[in-house]
Amino acid sequence: MKKLFFSTLTAMTLSMFAAPATASAANPLVESSKAPFETVPFNVITPQDYENAIMEGIRLQNQEISAITRQRSTPTFENTIAALDRSGKVLNKAVLALSNVEHAVGDTVLMNIMTKVTPVLSEHSAEIMLNEPLWQRVKEVYDRRDQRNDLTPEEQRLINETYQNFVESGASLEGKDRERYKTLVKELSDLTLRFAQNITNGMKAPERRLWVKADQLGGLPESIIAAARAEAKEMIEAEGKTDDGSMYVFTVFAPSYGPFMKYSTNRDLRESLYRLYNSRNNGGEFDNTQILKDIANVRLEIAKIFGCKNFAEYQLKRTMAGTPETVEKFLAQLNEAYNPAMKAELKEIEDFARKTEGADFKLMPWDYSFWADKLKNERYAFNDEDMKPYFELNHTIKGVFGLAEKLYGYKFKENKNIPVYHPDVKAYEVYDGKNLIGILYADFYFRPGKAPGAWMTEFRPESKDDEGKKTIPLISIVCNFSKPVGNEAVLLTPMEVETFLHEFGHALHGLSADTKYSSLSGTNVYHDFVELFSQFNENYLTEKKFLDGFAKHYKTGKAMPQELIDKFVRASRFGAAYACLRQLGFGYLDMAYYTIDNPLRASTDIEAFEKNAQEPVRVFDAVEGCMSSPSFGHIFSGGYASGYYGYKWAEMLDADAFAAFKEKGIFDKATAKKFQKMLRSGGTIDPMELYIEFRGQKPTIDALLERDGLKQ
Repeated sequence: MKKLFFSTLTAMTLSMFAAPATASAANPLVESSKAPFETVPFNVITPQDYENAIMEGIRLQNQEISAITRQRSTPTFENTIAALDRSGKVLNKAVLALSNVEHAVGDTVLMNIMTKVTPVLSEHSAEIMLNEPLWQRVKEVYDRRDQRNDLTPEEQRLINETYQNFVESGASLEGKDRERYKTLVKELSDLTLRFAQNITNGMKAPERRLWVKADQLGGLPESIIAAARAEAKEMIEAEGKTDDGSMYVFTVFAPSYGPFMKYSTNRDLRESLYRLYNSRNNGGEFDNTQILKDIANVRLEIAKIFGCKNFAEYQLKRTMAGTPETVEKFLAQLNEAYNPAMKAELKEIEDFARKTEGADFKLMPWDYSFWADKLKNERYAFNDEDMKPYFELNHTIKGVFGLAEKLYGYKFKENKNIPVYHPDVKAYEVYDGKNLIGILYADFYFRPGKAPGAWMTEFRPESKDDEGKKTIPLISIVCNFSKPVGNEAVLLTPMEVETFLHEFGHALHGLSADTKYSSLSGTNVYHDFVELFSQFNENYLTEKKFLDGFAKHYKTGKAMPQELIDKFVRASRFGAAYACLRQLGFGYLDMAYYTIDNPLRASTDIEAFEKNAQEPVRVFDAVEGCMSSPSFGHIFSGGYASGYYGYKWAEMLDADAFAAFKEKGIFDKATAKKFQKMLRSGGTIDPMELYIEFRGQKPTIDALLERDGLKQ
């Protein structure tokens, strides 16, 4: 996930919010950084610095935009398009710093600042895109683009993308439509921020914790029990009470929720935690049900202003898929291929559970992880816990970083002098041979307040000036692995290693960037292309030639045996159809919200809407009071509205791409060099053109079906 902000403000708004000019001189986010490699000087930044720097950055970018529009010279690529791309550096630096730190730390003060500046930033962005003199200059450069034969393909691409950005942001609108669009953009910004913060606050709310007694811990691994005991102790002592050591706390955060649902033998408690997880923003203080309706309706109105019948049509124009019809056809194709296998999987699991639970047992969603794991253990003698001793975190870091060295020759060197935003974070210099190509921040551990899940983002994009001098990117990956308890080693599950590989793939996309203009750099590519590079890395999780480099038992030092890897592959394939249908459920839900032709009503029953949307790919009967929509941040507060299908689209791409490596060798240098071109190109070339150049043809789902065991 990557956060993007544009800029421009009215003079009135600036006069209300801008920091005094004297404040900028001492602001570490405004002045040149004295930290190594001009990284973000987190060690000297105060919360107020973020807000002041944003306001000063707005003022400075307004000056830059004004300088572009006041020119009397004919609009050219150099004096308009390139100048616009390079504007707002102070603002972007401040916004990226604040938004990323707020997301990773969850500090209330920073959240309040983010709430305050977001509408200002939204208005600033809208004012730039609706700046009539600026738009006319951009349009003139676009209209005359074919008259220039000295422009590079990247420059031609930047002209086209800049023009399309303006059109899709309302620049071509006039009169009432333009004013209404500006209002809607601001409203949408406010709504998405509230939605996101409700998710974070809802997950850490006290009522989202399950208190468990010692005699209710059956089936749980010792490491999970120890973490639950530590959580309970911290909470009890924070309330000023005496801790007698008898209680354990499990939360709806991934490191706690996932293992509990998989290993707990107490079905009633599994159901309780499931309901806590799947109702966390449905009612109460952090309710998102009305907010999501408002978001969907605002986006529908925006689409109709642009002459589109729904938001998906508007949003998908610049994607590999192109249209809602293509997306729906793709989802249906996967449903047809995977649904029969999913039903067979569920029947097999239910039949297996009935041997223990009785003939009338009905498999419910809180039973799936538990009984699927039991069946895998019986059929394949496999348990995720069997692999954990081979995935000690420090060794895994070396192994995952080592993948980039084997494929692309990159090397990583920790630098403890680079300031970080939290003591948990480590900073690495990244080299391609002797050349420093970027800085990688790694934030691995769960902590209260930190947003759930895992993500990659940037504190600064890569770019080059006209003399070719490179500004190196500052890239960050954030995970939520369990912290060590005492002196215990941190051991990762195979799924956590997969998550690490995934986010590291995104990081490589940002670090490898080799473009001139920041708006085309790194992960600034089409939605349904960006996940290729993250999901491609996941393929190495089952390759022994890769695992032998680091996956050693943390006590014995022995390499992971091939037999265990084979069991993992077979076990992974067993759940592939279920996993696919679960993803398709999210994809169908996404398309349902953004292909509406008429606004959702205040009386619209979101539970019923969600149930109907997911009916073609339903796995379990709907559970009353439980749904995913109110916490579906990807499509309501993230960047995946009408784009969630992109994960499965990227799976098609990554399976097809990895098939090329399987044909030549998983570390084949020639194939890696061709793949690296896609990493380096960012958004400078149409992604389908890039992919066909790499693979020699358009992607198909054949390799994905083969990987999942559905096709020989």
